[in-house]
Formats: sequence, C-alpha cells, structure tokens
Amino acid sequence: MSQVRANGVDLYYELVGEGDPLVCVHGSWNDHTSWKPAIEADMRASFTVVVYDRRGHGGSESVPGQGTRRQDEDDLAALIEELGLAPVHAAGNSFGASIVLALAARRPELFRSLTLHEPPLIAVVADDPASMAELQPTMLSVDAAMDHLRKGENEQGARLFVEEVALGPGMWDQLPEEFRRTFVNHAPTWLDEQTDPGWAALDLDALVACTMPVLLSGGSESPVVFSTVLDRLATAMPQAKRQTIEGAGHIPHITHPREYVDALTTFTGGA
Repeated sequence: MSQVRANGVDLYYELVGEGDPLVCVHGSWNDHTSWKPAIEADMRASFTVVVYDRRGHGGSESVPGQGTRRQDEDDLAALIEELGLAPVHAAGNSFGASIVLALAARRPELFRSLTLHEPPLIAVVADDPASMAELQPTMLSVDAAMDHLRKGENEQGARLFVEEVALGPGMWDQLPEEFRRTFVNHAPTWLDEQTDPGWAALDLDALVACTMPVLLSGGSESPVVFSTVLDRLATAMPQAKRQTIEGAGHIPHITHPREYVDALTTFTGGA
C-alpha cells in the first residue's frame, strides 16, 4: 500500500506501466479503481500511469468539515511534487477534470498536457439562457439525487445520478458490481462536493496560462450541457482540441476504455 503525505493529508496512490508520467484524476462517486479498465486497455503500455484516491475517497484520508475543490487542486499539486513527476500528462474525468484544469491555470509548470472529459463547470455558462434551459432537467435530477443522500438513501441516489445524469437509463445495472458499490460508498463525499460554493466555477480569463496542449473530450450520449461547457472552454483556450467519443457518456474510461485510451494516446503522442 503506497501513500504520500500531500497538502496535509495522506493520499493513496499506485504506479503502473512505463514511459512518461500520466496522472489520472477520478471524478465524483468513485476512486482510483475507476481507471482499471483504461489501464488494462493498454494505457500502461504508453505511460507510467499514476492513479490516486482524492481526499475522502478510497484509501485516502478523510478530513472533517466542508471540503472544497481548491483543496483537491492543492492535493494534486503536492502529489505531483512529492513524487517528483513534473511536468506530467494529466487526465481528468468529470469533477477530476475540473480539478486538473483549475490547477493548470494556477500552476501550468506542473503539466505537459491535459486530457479533460466533461468537466461539470456549469457556472461558466450561467450567462447563457439557452444553456441554463438545457441544464434544467439535469439539475432537477441532481437535486433529487441529493435529496436521497440527505435521507441516507445512498443506493437510490447513486442509481438516479448514473441513469439520469451520467450514463442514461438502464446503465446502473450494466455497471460491474464493484463500480456500483464504489458509487454507493462515495455518495456522501459527492454530497459534500456539491455544497462547496465554488465547485462549478472557473475564471476563464485565468486559462490564458494554459498554453500546454489540451484535449477536451465529450461523449456522444452525454447531456448537451457538457458540450456547451466544452465549447466555452475551447474558446478560452484556442490551442485546445475537441473530440467526441462515439457511443460513450460521462465516464468513457469505464464504459468505453479502448476508445478512450486510443483518443488519449493519439493526442499525447504529439504533445
């Protein structure tokens, strides 16, 4: 069991493969094990893959009190520095993508490239009435999932989130049991993330510091609002490339690992 003391917390991490370092940052509801399908789809053949559990997830330390995305950003910076990996390729999914991008705007020297799948930075489109109208059904589902969790109904909340926000109807039962169990276990941490006032915000002007290569990916089956957020981010980072992973939703490294790894390795090969 490998742990590193980073930013005042103990973070569990694993390294596998060989090549340039690639740090993978998981999203909400899960932990480092979510990257297992992508690693086994030959991600480890191209990189020294570093996966870790964010604070409050998996084998990492939980800290009392309201958490913030800024803490996760600083944890990631400290992890990269403590392991002596900079500059790294970084892959982030969902909330993990928000963490990577926000940190890259503050600490660009830590990164060689960014591969970001559907960061839920909905505050960046809050000034667009059409986007907010598109978002309304998704936010109603998020509110319903949060209501389940406040009542201690973690499995019901996790199922609702997977089927109405992340992946689509019927997908909960198609996930491997280990992933469903992980979603349920981390439901309270997701609820904590949602109560951080800054969880969905980003200073777009700060992205001028992100001059490294950036891949912004989305799933063809994901809610439209994710694509709208990616459009806004692409405008702020002219060097960014866009890619759609056909047939996938919000967590392609789990549901479509081969397609996800192909997109990532093709992109980073020129980075």
